[in-house]
Amino acid sequence: MKKRILITGAAGFLGSHLCYRFINDGYHVIGMDNLITGDLRNIESLFALEQFEFYHHDISKFIHVPGPVDYILHFASPASPIDYLKIPIQTLKVGSLGTHNCLGLAKAKGARILVASTSEVYGDPLVHPQTEDYWGNVNPVGPRGVYDEAKRFQEAITMAYHTFHHVETRIVRIFNTYGPRMRLNDGRALPAFIGQALRGEDLTVFGDGSQTRSFCYVDDLIEGICRLLYSDYVYPVNIGNPDEISLKEFAEEIIKLTATHQKIVYKPLPTDDPKQRRPDITRAKEILGWEPKVNRAEGLKITCEYFKSLPKEELYKLPKEFKK
Repeated sequence: MKKRILITGAAGFLGSHLCYRFINDGYHVIGMDNLITGDLRNIESLFALEQFEFYHHDISKFIHVPGPVDYILHFASPASPIDYLKIPIQTLKVGSLGTHNCLGLAKAKGARILVASTSEVYGDPLVHPQTEDYWGNVNPVGPRGVYDEAKRFQEAITMAYHTFHHVETRIVRIFNTYGPRMRLNDGRALPAFIGQALRGEDLTVFGDGSQTRSFCYVDDLIEGICRLLYSDYVYPVNIGNPDEISLKEFAEEIIKLTATHQKIVYKPLPTDDPKQRRPDITRAKEILGWEPKVNRAEGLKITCEYFKSLPKEELYKLPKEFKK
């Protein structure tokens, strides 16, 4: 009998890649998403398969999945500032109530659960690069606190379920990731720059462009997540690419890649925007034998081709609005 895996946030960027990976690996995949930021088009080719099923459900409410479940991957959450600043309470609820419900299901089913945390738990870091032992520098009452603190709480309750209920838990701290099926209008630097370049607009850099990010191609990230899921390690593990670049240099790379000739324009830096982001992946190398394989030039080329292949209306779609 096929092993069964529940993936929350299944219609999102990372969730959809995980669905395809585990279908290809021979699992029966149960996808779950309330579609508040996810898009069914990301997984539409899976609906014809008998080894895939989908629940349109908000995991902040009680989760019921009939039958056995071997693994749970909890990836449901708004993940871009443009979304979580508009739906702050839902962001906090999915990280707290949603995580509690997933952990409760893992306990009831005897399943191993991996939760998706983020480099945002480090806040605007005072330590560089960031190791898993760094506790972070987060403003709990700032606008970004809704995401940062939701993920910090998620890690805390996950460890509590592990130590108190002996649930098999894994925690991945995901750094900036990119690749096909990212939303062009999700407000993050990479799709924003590519979208602006393809529309013939100037590229907007916030601050002076000296702040850094480290971009990991999605296939590398998914491999790291799978290795962590199958490992025996219960503490957080950074998965990301340590190849760091300033946002100004990154914007210049995108202009060159798209063969466009726009200028870079500078706007004020948003509140609590982290100045540096670079993972220390020593732990992932030692415990999982993992490190990224896809270099940025190669990954950007694939991602850019994906964005170019989208219908023209996607290029001009405005960021999503949410009802209060």
